[in-house]
Amino acid sequence: MKIEILGTGCPKCVKLAENAALAVREAGVQAEIVKVTEIREIMKKGVMFTPALAIDGVVKSSGKVLSVEEIKAMLK
Repeated sequence: MKIEILGTGCPKCVKLAENAALAVREAGVQAEIVKVTEIREIMKKGVMFTPALAIDGVVKSSGKVLSVEEIKAMLK
């Protein structure tokens, strides 16, 4: 599984990355977490508001920081 954190590195982007890492650990799943900070790459995915989270190439959320529990629900 590949989880992408799309954002320029703002505090909200950092928090989303932290929550994603914690959710992966708590859920006990194997996942690679990648930070995508290049604006062109973010826009190619159709994201207009950051931070955003994509799982296996599918954008699941944009414009908000998901909680650990919300991310865990998406991992199942």
